[in-house]
Amino acid sequence: MLSPTIRRASLALLLFASAPAAAACPPLLAHTFPSLTDQATPLCRFQGKVLLVVNTASQCGYTPQYEGLEALYRRYREKGLVVLGFPADDFGGQEPGSNSDIAKFCEVNYGVSFPMFAKSAVRAGNANAFYAALGMKTGERPQWNFHKYLIDRSGDRVLSFGTKVTPEDRKLVGEIERMLAMPARKL
Repeated sequence: MLSPTIRRASLALLLFASAPAAAACPPLLAHTFPSLTDQATPLCRFQGKVLLVVNTASQCGYTPQYEGLEALYRRYREKGLVVLGFPADDFGGQEPGSNSDIAKFCEVNYGVSFPMFAKSAVRAGNANAFYAALGMKTGERPQWNFHKYLIDRSGDRVLSFGTKVTPEDRKLVGEIERMLAMPARKL
């Protein structure tokens, strides 16, 4: 059974996502994935937002980055930032649990309220379609857990930040603020 916080986050995701689309979905976001609660979630629902996409793992030395990711989300979500978590078991077998286990872990240990997707592959050669597109766009693919991609409101510009770049890093936060200050370009 999923906790009330995860259920509320899923409901908020569905309500947030039901806003009418102002423009055609950027090609980069033309993917649909199940959430941790098994709800089909089109990434097009997040068009017009600045997206911080992170491959996560519950048993990694970098797992405490969840705290900083949640803080970023809470600090900037009203301005248009959405953090998207993609659990993956690609590196060191550090995400062995089920989607339900991951949801419980994220809520209990870090109070995660940002959208989290079902566990999928992100590693080159095996990556889900979205991560394959992010790797092609940036020329950089995750080498470990907690690699970050920052996508502008238009879905055109994508920046890549390695695992060791924490959510509090000045360069990352500066880029988030820059992207939030810019309007989305019309498609």
